[in-house]
Amino acid sequence: MRQAARGHSSLLVVVGTSSTGKTRACWEAIQFLAVRGWRLWHPFDPTRAQAALEDLRHVQPGTVVWLNEAQHYLGDLQHGESIAAALHHLLTGQERAPILVLGTLWPEYAHQYVALPRSDGPDPHSRARELLAGRIVHIPDTFDPRALRSAAAFAQAGDRLLADALTRAKDHGRLAQELAGAPELLNRYQTGTAAGRAVLEAAMDARRLGVGLDLPQAFLTDAALDYLSDHDFNDLAEDWAEQVYAELSRPVHGKQAPLRRVRTRPVRRPPGVSAPRAEPDQDPGPVFRLADYLEQHGRSARSLICPPVSFWHAAHGHIADPDDLISLCTAAKHRHRLQWAQSLCRKAAEAGSPNALLDLALMHERRGDEDGARALCQQAGEAGFADAWHVLGRMLEDDDPERAEWAYRQGARAGNRQSLNSLAWILYNAGDIPSAEKAFLQANDDVALRALTLVRSLQGDQEGVKAAYRQMAEAGNPEALWHVALQRSQAGDRKGAEAVYRQAADAGDASAQESLARLRMAAGDQEGAAAVYEQAVQAGSASALMRLAALRQNAGDLPRAEAAYRQAIEAGFVEARVDLAILRIAAGDRTGAEGLLKAAVEAGDTRALHRLIWIREDAGEIDDREAAYKQLIDAGGMPSFVLSFRPSIFQPEQQWPHGLDPDGTPTPPW
Repeated sequence: MRQAARGHSSLLVVVGTSSTGKTRACWEAIQFLAVRGWRLWHPFDPTRAQAALEDLRHVQPGTVVWLNEAQHYLGDLQHGESIAAALHHLLTGQERAPILVLGTLWPEYAHQYVALPRSDGPDPHSRARELLAGRIVHIPDTFDPRALRSAAAFAQAGDRLLADALTRAKDHGRLAQELAGAPELLNRYQTGTAAGRAVLEAAMDARRLGVGLDLPQAFLTDAALDYLSDHDFNDLAEDWAEQVYAELSRPVHGKQAPLRRVRTRPVRRPPGVSAPRAEPDQDPGPVFRLADYLEQHGRSARSLICPPVSFWHAAHGHIADPDDLISLCTAAKHRHRLQWAQSLCRKAAEAGSPNALLDLALMHERRGDEDGARALCQQAGEAGFADAWHVLGRMLEDDDPERAEWAYRQGARAGNRQSLNSLAWILYNAGDIPSAEKAFLQANDDVALRALTLVRSLQGDQEGVKAAYRQMAEAGNPEALWHVALQRSQAGDRKGAEAVYRQAADAGDASAQESLARLRMAAGDQEGAAAVYEQAVQAGSASALMRLAALRQNAGDLPRAEAAYRQAIEAGFVEARVDLAILRIAAGDRTGAEGLLKAAVEAGDTRALHRLIWIREDAGEIDDREAAYKQLIDAGGMPSFVLSFRPSIFQPEQQWPHGLDPDGTPTPPW
């Protein structure tokens, strides 16, 4: 683009697979030339090849020749080589410069045109190969993490379509394909046959109710029947299922299909090794996967719809995975399909799911079958589900305290913290305080910490409370670590407090490093605080970038502050653009500041619009200040009283006030 703007003719072909954003990238790029008065010409009538061949000689300087899907030009069997020769002449002749030729190609076509011919065969693309040499840019199939972070920033600023696509593309990065294929997928669902819609709706309901990605064809076929009206059901052909799956497997733009057949790899085991009990022995047959966009559409559009009877019947007959059955059991309970819930739960239990045994026990308890519930709980606990021991103890606590204590001890041995806490209270109520405290210390969660400190406070043992915090902190309890750090800080032991904060950070407390930095700031150690923030950034804390940038700016280290702000922008902090813009204004770079503010405005940050108005007013470029502010007010950025005054804080020579918050946090200099 810059070469063309400077008067040099050039050609560029963007190569990428379907729906990766090639055309959009080209369109966005030429806006740079559109504002400079360039024209766009897209040859397409009567055919693309004929239009290009006949009219390339008439192209005038300052024209973008738009060859989207360039295979229709360079790959034309009759005119392709002639078009390549005409483009070469257009680009090398100086009488019509500057000209920009912009095209797109799929990788298979690009490879075909640039590949060297066989020595004993024809060379059908010699002119095209010469034309494309050194003029190809490849677009990847996926967005990299940096680009996804930028996309997330726009999504957070209010781009709902982008936010919707990101929920599906954040793992695989194929964001452009999601955006390109989603509308056609929805159209195929809404305008398809009644049987096709029924199968898709059964798949949508299965996914939103917790069934895994791979849906058995037998399940979908049986489940779909009650989604059909009587009229549509009676009109079904004998081979309706084959027709529907063929229809739904055809891809749309972006190489996505509403319902895609999935190949399952065969499971291979050494001779003599049998399948695990939880693994079904029978082959489920063909399985299909619902398009992500339709799945998400179903979650919202069908959120209040209860599946019909055929869905539950098909699930009981064809779904074999215990986790899927448990999810469906929960969904059936929430929709008061209690008989189906019990049947699905029983099937999951028969498949070896201890979780299902516990769910079944709770169903028996709600029905008043206490003996059955307790037996199932004990069975689940013996099968390795530690939570079941705690539930069994709760069921027994009123009627049989001794057996309840036994159940809690079983759960405690299995590592269940709830059982430990319940056991500790039983021991405390029985007067065995040392054993109760030992159980609380062993549980070492937030509940146990509060319970133990309460017990010692009731005894008037304040030193024991402090000791409890220390004991649990030594075992890595994050809340206890906070209390110990606070104790050491209040005692003036800064090094000891820092050591505890570091221990909390190592234990997974993401905010501990920020607390450590604040502690160093309060002590006047800005470099030490900056080092902590940098460590937090390296550990993945995006919010630490903003703190680090403010701290660097506060210290007068503007280059490093700017680097931190730019890194924060890449991490998705829209507000960092405004903060960086203020830095650029202070440095006298109004153009750079306005560019940042415009980008922030486009991302939905109304603060940026406010500051943009101030900059232009200070420069004398706004004649009607009230109209400019009204635009901001209409956008929801400021209340109407801003019309009455405007503080002038954007002069480059302005000295920025700065300092520290009471807790030692650096305040941004604006």
